[in-house]
Amino acid sequence: MATKVKTSFFCQNCGAQYAKWQGQCNSCKEWNTIAEEIIQKQEKVAWKSEATTTSKAPRPLKINEIDSTQEIRMDTTDSELNRVLGGGIVPGSLILLGGEPGIGKSTLLLQISLKLPYKTLYVSGEESQKQIKMRAERITTSSDNCYILTETKTQNIFKQIEAIEPEIVIIDSIQTLHTDYIESTAGSISQIRETTAELIKFAKETNIPVILIGHITKDGNIAGPKILEHMVDTVLQFEGDRNHVYRILRSLKNRFGSTAEIGIYEMLGSGLREVSNPSEILISHKDEELSGTAIASTLEGMRPLMIEIQSLVSTAVYGTPQRSTTGYNAKRLNMILAVLEKRAGFRLGSKDVFLNITGGISVDDPAIDLAVVAAILSSNEDIAVNKDFCFAGEVGLSGEIRPVNRVDQRIQEAEKLGFSTIFVSKYNKITLKNTGIKIQLVAKIEDVASMLFG
Repeated sequence: MATKVKTSFFCQNCGAQYAKWQGQCNSCKEWNTIAEEIIQKQEKVAWKSEATTTSKAPRPLKINEIDSTQEIRMDTTDSELNRVLGGGIVPGSLILLGGEPGIGKSTLLLQISLKLPYKTLYVSGEESQKQIKMRAERITTSSDNCYILTETKTQNIFKQIEAIEPEIVIIDSIQTLHTDYIESTAGSISQIRETTAELIKFAKETNIPVILIGHITKDGNIAGPKILEHMVDTVLQFEGDRNHVYRILRSLKNRFGSTAEIGIYEMLGSGLREVSNPSEILISHKDEELSGTAIASTLEGMRPLMIEIQSLVSTAVYGTPQRSTTGYNAKRLNMILAVLEKRAGFRLGSKDVFLNITGGISVDDPAIDLAVVAAILSSNEDIAVNKDFCFAGEVGLSGEIRPVNRVDQRIQEAEKLGFSTIFVSKYNKITLKNTGIKIQLVAKIEDVASMLFG
């Protein structure tokens, strides 16, 4: 008797499932995204390891009986990736890396797999072995630990895993994989969900970490159902402009570490270079002092960064003043301008104000408010801020300079980079002693304006 073929309808944008076709998805409100997919129910013979076939079913344990010793993380030999992951790869974890086409996802993971001291299986469903070899020759000389496999069927991949016994598996990409247990095309909602579930079962049973590359949609979200991001342990986002050489690796979800850390890379002809001192790219080098720039001390996770704030204040040509920001919250800029006008008496209501954070990064740390104020006033007065000055303070609605967290770390970073003076709130509790940098304590924005511009 022939097996009855079961079909269902899935939204290709968000993954919502429906019993019948309809024009608009109720979940994401997109039109004409619902498509029919075949779901063939079969007896599954998914990944099985010797440990699971011989062991008994797991029994519940008291929380006091569970071994709490931390597993040793696997060093990737890449300090930026280690930082973002929280110290290295956790054995048995599933990591999802997403990013724009051509941003360098495959290059990053191939480069890491060639440098790893562990036996690595790099599975590609998008390139041939010769194409990967050409890219590998550009990145490094050779590697004895990296195996390349071009395959898209999960059952064949697991056979090769059993034969090679790798310590790390990299899949490029999850949208190209398909399994025999689902009769829909590769990249469909049901295929992505099923192949990811098989890889999770494999990773948890064998304690072998799996790194997946994921495509993204036109909206910037990872393609496939949202459940994909819930299933994996870590979601990384590789960001940057293809017209610029710098890339930022950001953690959106991490069960084993902080999501506030970022890693910075520079794209070169020979691969991606780790940028251990981000301030070198975030502060521009110039021969003469220019008005409208100020240096802020900010934090990304545990890493202190010195960033350059650029501002341009000019008379509004068309009558209605413009407010434009790049990398900074536009509403916060409007708030700061209102504080400057109300509390400090600067007439900026009829002037255009443009604000830019160099390096192409976005910062939401309120500690850069004081540098924003200094840059705006510098451009308005057309007087340059001393290039050896930096700022770390939050501006309140009454014009007071509020204290910021981990101020000692910010001061140490400023001192290390050669700044002579740092402006901070007088209400900050500073425990540092015998520092080589002058700590200028300020209480109101009027104090800052008088110190900088007289």
